[in-house]
Amino acid sequence: MRINDILEQKNITKYRLAKISGVPFATISDICTEKAKIEHCAAHTLYRLSKALDVTMEDLVADKLDQRISFETFKSNICHMVKDKGDLAFIIDTLESDEIRKLWNKKWYPECFYTLAMLDYLCRENDLPQCTNYNDIRSACLQKPIYPASIIAKSVASKSNRPKVDSLNKAIPEFKHFNIVENEVRNVN
Repeated sequence: MRINDILEQKNITKYRLAKISGVPFATISDICTEKAKIEHCAAHTLYRLSKALDVTMEDLVADKLDQRISFETFKSNICHMVKDKGDLAFIIDTLESDEIRKLWNKKWYPECFYTLAMLDYLCRENDLPQCTNYNDIRSACLQKPIYPASIIAKSVASKSNRPKVDSLNKAIPEFKHFNIVENEVRNVN
């Protein structure tokens, strides 16, 4: 659903949305005029808008959902959501939205596995049991490891696989399980 439609339905002005969401008016104006694409907004911007409008983040980008973003951007968005929402709210929102199953059904496996790995990691970090709804997905993994772009760049620059090997050895277990090399999910700007 387009943000203009949501604003009209809820009888909220762009100015009022800026005030209640904390998102700059210029950003909201650019999104409404499509000067800026909402699907390229940072996760924290989408989160603030969705909370202010009392809709889901998915509602804000529903007409753009089948347009896949880069995996690096996806990972960044997930990490920002965790930072902005906090561990428990991220876990609850992810489970309530069933986003993992939606990604799986779209066959967007890297995104599905990354989200599930994040869920499992946060559950372990917070001494919570794993949700068993996704055990079928947990039995699968990517055929080849996916490394962060920075590690690939280091390997190319050094003409060595050493950065990949080191990164794989230090990978967070929940991500490594799906063949995703991820070493840091908390240090996001």
